[in-house]
Amino acid sequence: MSKVFVIDTNKRPLDPIHSATARQLLRNKKAAVYRRFPFTLILKEAKTDVEVQPLRLKVDPGSQTTGIALVNDVTGEVVFAAEIKHRGFAIRESLTSRKRLRRSRRNRKTRYRQPPKHEWFRKGNKQPCPKQRRAMWLAPSLRSRVDNIKTWVERLHKVAPIEAISQELVRFDMQLIRHPEISGKEYQQGTLYGYETREYLLEKWNRQCVYCGIKDVPLQIEHIHASCKGGSNSITNLTLSCKKCNLKKGTKDIKNFLKKDPARLEKILQQLIQPLADAAAVNTTRLALLETLKATLLPVETGSGGLTKFNRTQQGLPKEHYFDAACVGKSTPEKLIIKGVKPLIIKATGHGNRQMCGTDKYGFPIRHRSKKQIHFAFQTGDIVKAVVTNGKKIGEYIGRVLCRATGNFDIVSHSVAERSCKEGFPPGKLRGVPPVVGSGEPVRATKTKRVAGVSHKYCKHIHRKDGYSYAF
Repeated sequence: MSKVFVIDTNKRPLDPIHSATARQLLRNKKAAVYRRFPFTLILKEAKTDVEVQPLRLKVDPGSQTTGIALVNDVTGEVVFAAEIKHRGFAIRESLTSRKRLRRSRRNRKTRYRQPPKHEWFRKGNKQPCPKQRRAMWLAPSLRSRVDNIKTWVERLHKVAPIEAISQELVRFDMQLIRHPEISGKEYQQGTLYGYETREYLLEKWNRQCVYCGIKDVPLQIEHIHASCKGGSNSITNLTLSCKKCNLKKGTKDIKNFLKKDPARLEKILQQLIQPLADAAAVNTTRLALLETLKATLLPVETGSGGLTKFNRTQQGLPKEHYFDAACVGKSTPEKLIIKGVKPLIIKATGHGNRQMCGTDKYGFPIRHRSKKQIHFAFQTGDIVKAVVTNGKKIGEYIGRVLCRATGNFDIVSHSVAERSCKEGFPPGKLRGVPPVVGSGEPVRATKTKRVAGVSHKYCKHIHRKDGYSYAF
């Protein structure tokens, strides 16, 4: 499993250690828990004569999920792995909903109000045109992806001896297959020829044959409209198919070839004209992310997506975001040690909203939200452990808390605690959640329904709300 981060009394990062060594340090009271996610120990004495091996932080940015890995370039060991699930599309939907509510409020037939015509062009209230916006400006849904990666790069830099960064600077080829944009002249007609275009098509067509749906077989690049009949080499006319379907279709028109399967034909034609939003998001944010990583003053290495796939294929690793991150760049060791690596799943959840008036699905106000968010030193979203000693709810509960001003909270099961309970781990050996109360009793984790009416007196903090949820 992933190792445990360690810092000394002066908060200087040391070499990560095995989880058994971490338990021994806690048992002997030579260290204390400094942070839960990622799990970090702080020693109770300074270490001045300890030599630390440098690590390299590798990032495989994506539109919905970004892979992160910490690799020792000397030994090839993958020390830590994680996947960050972004909320860019959720932000876009929230902004769209807010825009609709605002327009509805301004245009509904209530008392008369002068419409804001030509307001943008009045003196002193002129909106800048896109060319006048500041450099590297990104939409909020795209900026959140860069900020999520920046946050975790800074967090890992504080607890791990990171001395270099590698980023996959992929740019999906949106133009022509005959001119693939590959980093470096040595890749133009070498082993990696055409990998960038193939990666784009794999993402667009879900890594399967579009005609029969078969997966995990060699796929060939196929012209939907045959080139001999006027079909172009544009990326919009390309798809992926298995060898059997490619030979069977030949130069036939796709409508004649799939006339017995109209549902699949309609799906292909819709996907053909649908833009790949994920690829566009990666293309837009790649340079902004590069500048953000350079701002850490650490040496930053970049590598193409084709090189990442080549390294992963040479290592014989499956297609996972954190494995892709470990294979980014030319600095990838010849042999990666991945035994027991279990990625930390980090999901961006945000910090809630500032909407004071709650509405129903039609936009009508139905409730009022209070400004006060912290009750009895707890706020909604904190991960707590509640040891209930009397009443109808006797037991131990671990999960996210929903706070109320009355002091009676609800606890919703946390995925880390739920998984640990299913595997039979006692509280002293919870994976990712170190012991808080060493009672030895099994932890009771709710699955779908919440435990209501737990007093704040029984609750103790495990991890404070930070805008992310965690799972293994």
